Amino acid sequence: MLIKGQEPGTALLLAAAPANKGRLIDAASVLPGLAAVPPGVLTGTDTASVVELADPVDPQTVLTRIRAVAASPGPVSVYLAGQLHLDSRAHQTHLALARTTRTSVRYTALPWQWLAHAFQAREPGTTTVIVDLVADPEAWERLRQEGLALCPGVRLHGRIVPPAPRRAVASPDYLKTYARVWRGGARPPLAELHAYAVDHSGPENALLLSADAPSAQNPAPPSSDATVPPAGTRATLPVPQATPPVPREIPAATRADVARTLPPLPPLPSEPPVTPRASADPHPAILAAARAGRHGEAASMAAMWESEAWRAHGPSSQEALHWLEVRADLARLAQDPARSCELWMSCAQGRLTRGQDADDSDVQAAVDRAHHQWEQLADPERARALTPALIALREQVPGRQQGAVEAVRRRVEQLGTVAAAGR
Repeated sequence: MLIKGQEPGTALLLAAAPANKGRLIDAASVLPGLAAVPPGVLTGTDTASVVELADPVDPQTVLTRIRAVAASPGPVSVYLAGQLHLDSRAHQTHLALARTTRTSVRYTALPWQWLAHAFQAREPGTTTVIVDLVADPEAWERLRQEGLALCPGVRLHGRIVPPAPRRAVASPDYLKTYARVWRGGARPPLAELHAYAVDHSGPENALLLSADAPSAQNPAPPSSDATVPPAGTRATLPVPQATPPVPREIPAATRADVARTLPPLPPLPSEPPVTPRASADPHPAILAAARAGRHGEAASMAAMWESEAWRAHGPSSQEALHWLEVRADLARLAQDPARSCELWMSCAQGRLTRGQDADDSDVQAAVDRAHHQWEQLADPERARALTPALIALREQVPGRQQGAVEAVRRRVEQLGTVAAAGR
């Protein structure tokens, strides 16, 4: 239906939304319908493989899967349901993942630029991205003005809608219409299916994305500025043909530093997560990557195992918490104390959620490590951003050393003094 070619196609079904009160769309509800469509129909090829990601928890893991799909030699089709947010610091658009909150977008969501960049090197006309997205209020205002950018040569169709009223959770009806049509046996051209899905999914104020990929014979016309549609009317947004920068890697520690500071990774508290790789211990490979300074690779492997444990045993299971702790320590070794602090706080909250007491040694260790990493932050702005959560956790888990909460507050005062002196 989309692209005919000799190479087998690859379809990526990605549905992502926070697993908390910040959820704006029931993204994963579209997956059963799309998964029931013959793979070749999803890609427009005779044969195809399908990669499915449902409510993933870590942006590095998602990026790894996207890059693997982008490296496929044949046509690629991406079906994406989820919600968009702006991070409060850089004001960049992000796709929310399972652990994303309003205050953690920068660390727990997938930057849209990463998605765009992953497909930049592909042959023009071989990549199709179809999206069904909800934008939070800040992202909605940005997108109404600027649209949603992907790299040149990508065919993009879809819709973006504002949050539903009264905090209702939206449904990805646009993509569900695609699945319903295909399961019924119809194979209309993509442009016609896009128009049909728009008419049968609403709402009237949706922002519509519609751009065919250019070819050598039919280059894309220069993009024009998007206009804000009148209230109550639909609008088809031009798609900016932007070339986003390469995602920035966290600065790597030296081999000597890593070898000297990396402690042995502890064994899983119980049996390893149920995965096709469960017969092999992944810790040595992760350890080797970290010791070689390949911190992004190490973090991606650990996040993948955490995602598998999260699915097999639950987000508060010992298995999932173990991998969260591994990721927290890998962030420390990568010299990213803010990320490490945040992950250690998540470890502590996870253990408290599963019923462990505030005086439990594992809970106290997680809070102590979060506190220690927070103390290493040289950036006053980042330290202050993490302070409320750390103080709340310290008040709940004061630990065995006296005066921990007071120590946090004293440093907050010092940070305020430093910030005032720098102005």
